[in-house]
Formats: sequence, structure tokens, C-alpha cells
Amino acid sequence: MRITFDLSDKDLSHFRGVMRRAIKAHKDTDEATIVAAATKLLAEVNAKKAPNFITDRLSRLRGLIAMVEDDGWAMPADEHKRVMSALAYFSDPEDLIPDEIPGLGFLDDAIMIELAVRELKHEIEAYRDFCVFRSAAAAKRGIPEHELDREDFVVERQKRLHRRVKTRRSKRSRKTGSVGNFRLF
Repeated sequence: MRITFDLSDKDLSHFRGVMRRAIKAHKDTDEATIVAAATKLLAEVNAKKAPNFITDRLSRLRGLIAMVEDDGWAMPADEHKRVMSALAYFSDPEDLIPDEIPGLGFLDDAIMIELAVRELKHEIEAYRDFCVFRSAAAAKRGIPEHELDREDFVVERQKRLHRRVKTRRSKRSRKTGSVGNFRLF
């Protein structure tokens, strides 16, 4: 069975307000406490065997936690703050729907993680790409994954971009040739 609902601009505004209040309430909470609360929520969801529509969304919380805990990823400060702000909501024991309500207690958490994931889409995609790179590069080089970091990832991306440019230039050069065409280089 599929049940869908639409959130209006007013609904989204409400959830943004809830998120802002959570961020404000936890502005002085240390990072370890925020991460521990999000991790605890995941454990509670698993222990209570929440419905799949809840667990599917909350499983994305693991990725956000991994991003902030991964020393190799070393997020820039502004990205780090955005992810920690998203996690702050899960530190609040007084959320919109009490977690003890069977079947629906984690619905507000699922909605909030869905909204956070949409807001952090680019950061999440970049981290996934980094994880894929790190795993493949470590296997290829025969080294442990923890020896590779964000800088290695960026350098590899730059090399790949340069190879693409060179390949395109080479294809164009073969296609047009040098006879009768002006070529600056």
C-alpha cells in the first residue's frame, strides 16, 4: 500500500520553525552529545521495529552521522555546521510526536530527516562519492582506507577533470585536423 501526502508551504514553514527552535535550543550542546542522541534514536527505531517507511528514512541519519565522524572527510566548517544543525533536532527529547506512540512515534523524525536530506543533498552526494573513491583507491593501492582523505579525493577529481579535458581536446583535434583550420595551440 502506498500513502502519500503533500506538505504545503505553510507545513514546510512549520517544520523549518521546529528545526530552528531545535538548533537554537542546542546551540550550546557539544557535538558528541548531538551525535550520541541521533545514534540513540537509530537504536530506538531498530529496537521498536518501526515500520519500513520510518526506518527507510531514518537510515539516512547514519550517513549524516558518518559525515561528521569521518576524520578523512574533514568537512569545511560551513558544511559541518549545516549537518550538525540537522542532527540537533534529534537531540530534543520533546519532539512533535512522542516516540512512544506505536507506528507513528517516529513519523516527525522521518519527516525531519527527509527535509534535512533534501537540504543537504549536495553534501551527501559528495560524501558518498568520497566513500566510493576511498574504498576503490585503497583496494587499488593496497592500503587501509583510513590513509586516504578528502585532499586525496580532490586531487583525484582534478586529475580526472584534466584527463577529460585532454581527451575532448584530442577528439576535437582529430575531428577538425590542422589543415585549413585556425588553431591557437
